[in-house]
Amino acid sequence: MTTSAHKDWHEKDGIVYLSVTSDGTTGEHWIRRLEENSFRVGDYAKQVLLHPAFSPTKNLTTEVAVLRGLLFADNDRCTAKIRAEAEKRNLSKPNAEIACLIRDKFSDLEIEGMGLQYIVAMHEPINDSGGLPRLLNADRSHEGRWLYAHGDRPDRMRGHDFGFAFVVSSCSAEAFEDKQVSSRC
Repeated sequence: MTTSAHKDWHEKDGIVYLSVTSDGTTGEHWIRRLEENSFRVGDYAKQVLLHPAFSPTKNLTTEVAVLRGLLFADNDRCTAKIRAEAEKRNLSKPNAEIACLIRDKFSDLEIEGMGLQYIVAMHEPINDSGGLPRLLNADRSHEGRWLYAHGDRPDRMRGHDFGFAFVVSSCSAEAFEDKQVSSRC
């Protein structure tokens, strides 16, 4: 069992735990806010943020579990198996805004400290203008700080440097606060 703690996040056994609080920012305002703060927002991410299915919340604090890609064998790091593992751990789909909140809160150095290049919010996919399902992600791998959107389908393979963000279920919220992971739920 490995445990590592940092100011705004901690890691235990290959899972990064963090929390974010929403502030009601709409998709249009996320684009403006991020770009005004020297972030880059990919074209597909803009399409997702401007889609009617993007639904912001306000004053909602969410406990997030990020399953590190290293938890999965190379041949098992596909969307369907990642979602199945999250379900076994009683983790649920986040709101798409989780990717924006993570990108806004954590610097590239902090994401690198988590051992990740991408943190994909495993929300309900939102279609781009071409009808392809997309997932928003905080991305530090391109030139600059990005909010990006990757394609989503059950067989989509991901790299070991990906993290997959899910919501910690209410039955394990106490374990999150105690910085302990419990499989009692």
